[in-house]
Amino acid sequence: MSIATKRGDSGSTDLMYGRRVSKADPRVGTYGAVDELNAAIGVARAHCRNPDILAIIKAVQDSLIPIMGEMATHQDDYARYEKDGFQLISPSAVDTLTAHVDRIEADLNIRFDGWAIPGEDTSPCSAFLDVARTVCRRAERKAVRFRETGGTLSEVVIHYLNRLSDLLWLLARWEDVETRQDSAK
Repeated sequence: MSIATKRGDSGSTDLMYGRRVSKADPRVGTYGAVDELNAAIGVARAHCRNPDILAIIKAVQDSLIPIMGEMATHQDDYARYEKDGFQLISPSAVDTLTAHVDRIEADLNIRFDGWAIPGEDTSPCSAFLDVARTVCRRAERKAVRFRETGGTLSEVVIHYLNRLSDLLWLLARWEDVETRQDSAK
């Protein structure tokens, strides 16, 4: 099957299980923002060398796929979605991000203490993590708006995106610390 189905030429697209909606539908914009986030994280991942940061980033990317699947499924199809073996995001995914945040803050003594200026005394990885963080915040805003306007979306998704943006900020600062240490050698 070709990627160019031409079914979207009319300005509509399929949700999972074939429901057709406008490409301007808020649901499509919401999972599209998470797709953009995944791509931004991928760019950061391509520039990072720290194996611990790489492992965290890869695990995050793996978790974004089911989040997009959940978002791309109409609430009337959730039972079918789960029956087909797909899982909705669980609170434990948020707990995992929180554990990363707590560990980084404790082990590396990195705390939020004001604004960071992306690209200043930093590595490409850090700058790309900062871009991913801002894309994450945009995805979070879209998810909140989608829920506030009547869309069905797990509150856990919003918690996840909020915690993820915090984690991306910390990962960028961790990379900054390592870059400064490497430069001082």
